[in-house]
Amino acid sequence: MANEQKNQAQENQSEVEKHEQEAQVEENNEQADVSVEDLQAQITKLEESLKLEKARAANAIYESEKVKERVEREADTAKKFALEKFAKSLLDSVDNLERAIQATSEEKSPLLEGVELTLKSLLTTLEKNGIVAVDTANGFNAELHQAVGIDPEAKVGEIGNVLQKGYTLSGRLLRPAMVTVGQ
Repeated sequence: MANEQKNQAQENQSEVEKHEQEAQVEENNEQADVSVEDLQAQITKLEESLKLEKARAANAIYESEKVKERVEREADTAKKFALEKFAKSLLDSVDNLERAIQATSEEKSPLLEGVELTLKSLLTTLEKNGIVAVDTANGFNAELHQAVGIDPEAKVGEIGNVLQKGYTLSGRLLRPAMVTVGQ
């Protein structure tokens, strides 16, 4: 009898375990169904997130390229015009050498030739660095010339007399030419 009870208890236990396993399998199937739907929703959400992050990354790359180009442009401009103060101070020396040449008499002397050669050398060096004299032969231009007086002998809009040469540095006005203009 004890064996029968033992066998019956084992059978009952086996049946309970079987029911538990079946319940667990059903539960796992339900979880699998829910998990597939959840996973698909997560995949969709992650794909949208990925698209957004790709767009942000592309925008960041675009912005960094623009910043790089701007910095290069600003560096080039800074290099071009770094000589501006130095060039302005050299223009005083050019003016003084030109005045010295104009003040001498017509006869050539070694001193005059030396001053002319020095002026020529200085002007050549300035031109190599992008510093060029302003054109005064083609009439008055308010952007390049500064009218300081009226010349009664000059035609209207024409430059009568150049009092001080003007210069540009890489196309940008360094110093305007001081001129008299016809009225």
